[in-house]
Amino acid sequence: MKNFTLIPALFLCSFGWIFLSVTESRMVEVQPGEDVTLLCSNFSSSPSQIIWFRLVSRTYPRCISSIFSSTQPASFCSGVEPDRFGLTSNSSTLFFKIRRVDYSDSGFYFCGFYYKTHPVIVNSTYLKVPEESDRTAHLMSFILAGLTVLLLMVIVGLIVQNRRLNRILTDDLNYTTVTFRTEMNRREPEVIYSATR
Repeated sequence: MKNFTLIPALFLCSFGWIFLSVTESRMVEVQPGEDVTLLCSNFSSSPSQIIWFRLVSRTYPRCISSIFSSTQPASFCSGVEPDRFGLTSNSSTLFFKIRRVDYSDSGFYFCGFYYKTHPVIVNSTYLKVPEESDRTAHLMSFILAGLTVLLLMVIVGLIVQNRRLNRILTDDLNYTTVTFRTEMNRREPEVIYSATR
């Protein structure tokens, strides 16, 4: 996962947009509609502004929220819906909460600070939210698998029933004998009469 996380970060670093520090990385997967809390260790021993970024379109780190100390409320960057996001802190950890996640929330989230107008990344988390169509596709696969098994059972049942019926009809034909004889009392000598027993 570290290589996967460092690729976009190194890409941004090559353009001089961010600086990297030692980063720890993890991946979090949640279902659409759930809440998730991303964690970042509080790397500053004195009060300083710590910021959560989100990597947008793999090229641009966008500020989401920042906090100066655990005793002050978090502030949100422009364009961010404060009712969906929350940022709190204690002396050792920052808690970044996203409420009612959806597929568009998927991506890299970075915790860090600014150094001379450039963001410095301390911690990164990849948030994976599967699309609703993924869940629907899994459900449809399950339903189709069940229908396939049911259809195979019906086909096998029909084959077995057909073989039994053919065996019974064949047995009936084996026990029936046909005899041919001519009728003596009639005037039509070229007609053959038969009877089964």
